[in-house]
Amino acid sequence: MVRTLSRRCSIQSWGSFRIRRTNHDDHDDDHDDDDHKQQQQLRTIDARNTNKPMEDQPPFIGEAPKEKPQSDMDQMKERFAKLLLGEDMSGGGKGVSSALALSNAVTNLAASIFGEQGKLAPMAPERKARWRKEMDWLLSVTDHIVEFVPSQQKSKDGTNMEIMVTKQRKDLLVNIPGLRKLDTLLIDTLDNFGQEQEFWYVSKNDDPENESSRREGKWWHPKVKVPPSGLSETSRRWLLSEKEAVSQVLKAAMAINASVLSEIEVPESYIDSLPKNGRSSLGDSIYKSITVEYFDPAYFLSSMDLSTEHKVLDLKNRIEASIIIWKRKMHHKEGKSSWGSAVSIEKRELFEERVETILHLLKYRFPGLPQSSLDISKIQDNKDIGHAILESYSRIIESLAFSILSRIEDVLHADSLAQSSSSNSDDDATRLSSAETPTLLDFMGWGIDPLKRSSIDMENLFKVDSDKKASKPPVSPTPRPPIPELSDN
Repeated sequence: MVRTLSRRCSIQSWGSFRIRRTNHDDHDDDHDDDDHKQQQQLRTIDARNTNKPMEDQPPFIGEAPKEKPQSDMDQMKERFAKLLLGEDMSGGGKGVSSALALSNAVTNLAASIFGEQGKLAPMAPERKARWRKEMDWLLSVTDHIVEFVPSQQKSKDGTNMEIMVTKQRKDLLVNIPGLRKLDTLLIDTLDNFGQEQEFWYVSKNDDPENESSRREGKWWHPKVKVPPSGLSETSRRWLLSEKEAVSQVLKAAMAINASVLSEIEVPESYIDSLPKNGRSSLGDSIYKSITVEYFDPAYFLSSMDLSTEHKVLDLKNRIEASIIIWKRKMHHKEGKSSWGSAVSIEKRELFEERVETILHLLKYRFPGLPQSSLDISKIQDNKDIGHAILESYSRIIESLAFSILSRIEDVLHADSLAQSSSSNSDDDATRLSSAETPTLLDFMGWGIDPLKRSSIDMENLFKVDSDKKASKPPVSPTPRPPIPELSDN
């Protein structure tokens, strides 16, 4: 501060000196001595401040002080303050519900920790510790979500009484430990790739071969490289075992997520947006394919255009909407059916079963799909905090498992390409070496060049040889080859 003030005083004195010279030329000599003394004093103060160590000098005016790292208590207070405010930091009560705030908190934490898993590599210790710590904070809410259950209590006189006690809600008691276990398995899987591996990653910009990638759309992902001959058998088997383990985690997370979403009520806003009948939702072509007499789900999916993620998601939205329409018509009996009297309740149940089968196949054939319109509507309108935590936690585990599974498949795909390339080069080398190997004709000096011999000539030679073998027994262990164009002389 002293240094800054001294500089300002120097500038001000120099400016006033120039003004005085312009306006009062007759008093220049009197003021020169005073200004000179003042500048010498300010230079002396500035030099003293310069010689002081930096930590002893006061900060410059306008310099932001260094922020101290927040303690765990301060971070926890900040997280739960946002949850209580419903993400409305103005405090005006215009925030989202507590369930949606918790769901968003879990989703945002996972996005900041994992992001897009582009490599098979262990997590940084800081990120792993942060994930464990903040997930424990958010999941601590479930410890206080309880229900009353009957219990037996013995009184002092020895009689048994039935009383109601509190216990953690059943769905949370079962699923939260299971999700924690799946979470630990995925992180341990990433840690297993910290050892020396036979594959590595390079940036696509640094790849000299510039080969076409299997994931052309995700250009930001690094490209996996394997040795020219491919992975060893041990490494390949280990990768396949890791793939199978991650696949089981993915199936378990998908099952929990689907179960939780099925328990959340369908919002009225979603129902109001649906068409009046299932045929309008599916479209004429899909409806005719589903209502045929002999229905094959696999053939139906093979006949559909599922080339892009958008088309798969559109089909999923149509099927889910038709299921909701048919269920409401069967259970609530909303007036006369728009299909007419030709469609009975039994056929409608049959059609609903068929589209549910298609929906099940779509979910497991395309596990990395974005959320459908029905899922998004349920999550946004859900008020149950337990369902919100279970749905968000299972969803991020499902996403992480699918990402790890995709990276393992990338390595196996690169290995298969390297193996096929290596086998092709070996076949070429074998054919070349066999073609250059001298034959019996070369040793006998009959002048037949094996490199110039055509396939037709070789077939004729072997044919003549086989005919002679059949007509005349060999006189030696090695049969004599036929002589081409032998003259009568």
